[in-house]
Amino acid sequence: MKILFVASECAPFIKTGGLADVVGTLPKYLAQAGEDVRVILPKYDVMRREYKEMMTHVVHFYLDLGWRRQYCGVEMIEQDGVTYYFIDNEYYFARGNVYGSGEFEGERFAFFCRAVLSVLPLIGFRPDVLHLNDWQTGMIPVMLCTQYQGNEFFRGIKTVYTIHNLRYQGVFAWPFVRDLLSLDEGLFTDDKLEYYGCANFMKAGIVYSDVITTVSPTYAKEITTAYYGERLDGLLKARSNSTVGILNGIDVGVYDPEECPVIPAHFTAEDLSGKAECKAALQRELGLEERADLPLIIMITRLTEQKGIDLVQRVIEGIMNTGAQMAVLGSGEKSYQDFLCWAAWRYKGRFATRIEHNENLSMRMYAGGDILLMPSRFEPCGLAQMIAMRYGTIPIVRETGGLKDSVHPYNQYTDEGTGFSFANYNAHEMLYTIERAVGYFRGDKEMWQRLRARAMKEDFSWNVSAKRYQEVYENVLQKP
Repeated sequence: MKILFVASECAPFIKTGGLADVVGTLPKYLAQAGEDVRVILPKYDVMRREYKEMMTHVVHFYLDLGWRRQYCGVEMIEQDGVTYYFIDNEYYFARGNVYGSGEFEGERFAFFCRAVLSVLPLIGFRPDVLHLNDWQTGMIPVMLCTQYQGNEFFRGIKTVYTIHNLRYQGVFAWPFVRDLLSLDEGLFTDDKLEYYGCANFMKAGIVYSDVITTVSPTYAKEITTAYYGERLDGLLKARSNSTVGILNGIDVGVYDPEECPVIPAHFTAEDLSGKAECKAALQRELGLEERADLPLIIMITRLTEQKGIDLVQRVIEGIMNTGAQMAVLGSGEKSYQDFLCWAAWRYKGRFATRIEHNENLSMRMYAGGDILLMPSRFEPCGLAQMIAMRYGTIPIVRETGGLKDSVHPYNQYTDEGTGFSFANYNAHEMLYTIERAVGYFRGDKEMWQRLRARAMKEDFSWNVSAKRYQEVYENVLQKP
């Protein structure tokens, strides 16, 4: 099969979150399985120079976008059996950041959607399946169905649309989007693109794609309810027969405690002595007391309302009263940053805050932590809990989305499970679960070692999920 992934980011070239990890890893597994897989994404000016220097020029041309006539270049890198294409336009993608805000964000990704379809005949690649990701690609199936079906080259191309996070939908004024993409006025109805008087890129992708996927089975069910559906639950319920939930995987070659190049010591499920060295080194790096007997709770997260920082804020005194240490790495909303900086001052030597995005430090935290806390309000999939388990760091999660699918709560009667969980979005329920985990850490070392070993042996590779995606592609190609 010929599959083209379309996304706004892709590791290792450009990354702000889990979307980049998925688009950077899944295609490699599919290529290893024999599929012809390619990826197309914007060429941002903030990409590292080494990647720009690896690119070769493929083609360039000009395309019409509403009232503008814009340059569109295509650069290419071949790596790990996958061909990567980069859409080059400095007006849209040389902005000093990956994402922005306001109406211009709609124009940037309207250009990207138009460019993706326009370049296909020029690069000599006709995909069987376009695998689209999140709102930034949502207008592609609309244009494919309404503007390109008269062209034999495009006829019969199928679309698979993955929702990574329903919260971010790409909502812009209809006249603006209509004029940019030359859309027919008849598309502005409540069963197509109209969304509370505006045009919605995410809704467009859901309505016009052949198959919808989400990044975990539980999230696929959750988004058909009012609480999680972000005002699209009715549409998603109507399309539920065409929706599949597939749990994301992680690149187990990158996240490997036996080989990881940025951690101070290596370890395995059978020999965890190196993890103790990693913890001591992390405590020194973060300015925490070097204490092996105190559990170190870590959070590696965006500091947004979604991630449950407000629950931590509500019961911070209770958390610290357990005797645990805590370290948080991330950036985001100023109110949460201020709270975490205050906590580092208030509990000096026991609480550490790093307001930054630091990939190497995050790896050292996964390796050196004892407990990962993820009390998310909602979590489509989440990768941190999988990475943490790979490094023997036990997750405490709220039972939502991919957290529920990937973390099996510990059962003291059967001695089964890989972590701890709580059901309701409630600060004191979270605190009780933290107290329970800390109690096991401090009071039953043998149980904790068994728990760690089980967590580390969980298979979160893409092997299983890649096969599920192959089945999705095969099924959609059989549809008329």
